[in-house]
Amino acid sequence: MRRESFLWLALGCSFLVLLFILVPLLRMVSAPTPGALAATIIDPEVYHALWLSLYTGICAALICFVFGTPLAWLLARSEFPGKRLVEAVVDLPIVIPHPVVGIALLGLVGKNFWLGRLLHELGVRLVGSPAGIIMVMTFVGLPFYLQSAKEGFAAVSPRLEHVSRSLGASMFKTFFQVSFPLARRAIVSGLIMCCARAISEFGAVIIIAYHPMIAPVLMFERFQAYGLRYSQPVAVWLIVVCLLLFVSLRVVSRGRRPRRREQRA
Repeated sequence: MRRESFLWLALGCSFLVLLFILVPLLRMVSAPTPGALAATIIDPEVYHALWLSLYTGICAALICFVFGTPLAWLLARSEFPGKRLVEAVVDLPIVIPHPVVGIALLGLVGKNFWLGRLLHELGVRLVGSPAGIIMVMTFVGLPFYLQSAKEGFAAVSPRLEHVSRSLGASMFKTFFQVSFPLARRAIVSGLIMCCARAISEFGAVIIIAYHPMIAPVLMFERFQAYGLRYSQPVAVWLIVVCLLLFVSLRVVSRGRRPRRREQRA
């Protein structure tokens, strides 16, 4: 009886959690009329904001891929003094409030700091530019890529790398022909998660670059100026973009399981 009671309690709590997530989203998606959605997507301001969000999010994910992959491999394969500290530093962007992230980055690249003044003299503009948006998105998305890529490399048996090295392959060749191909699904999942997280960022971006507007900033501005009715269609299209990325992630993740079972066998 106790087990059945606990099972019913678990089912009840699960149902409430699902309702808590789905009801607001379903209400928002169903609120705008098809005509309002169609008019919104052909609005040049909305189209540009969605495209800018997608473009900067993809750029941020690619930067995380180029510079984060070696670190992910190192964390998965090596034990060294201070490793736990490095892992904690990598996860900091997840726990720091995102307006704080924006203020911290603005203090770094703004004209009140020597780096910001140097960039300004060199003609590099970060504040109020797509480059600044990419910088912020890279900061907030990096932990998601690193975690996924690290798990992917950790799932690859070190014996395969040792065999490759014993056959005369260099570290670079072993990485690109053994480690990276076997971890590629986790890496792709990390890229998608990083991109999705970057696209949804608001609090840090609005401090670095209110203009040009990405979709979350445009949605906030329309809510402030015109209310819920005019901000909902933008939110729906942003959900569509994130949902497409999420479905891609689920497809990639589903393809990872047989690979892991094969390795364990």
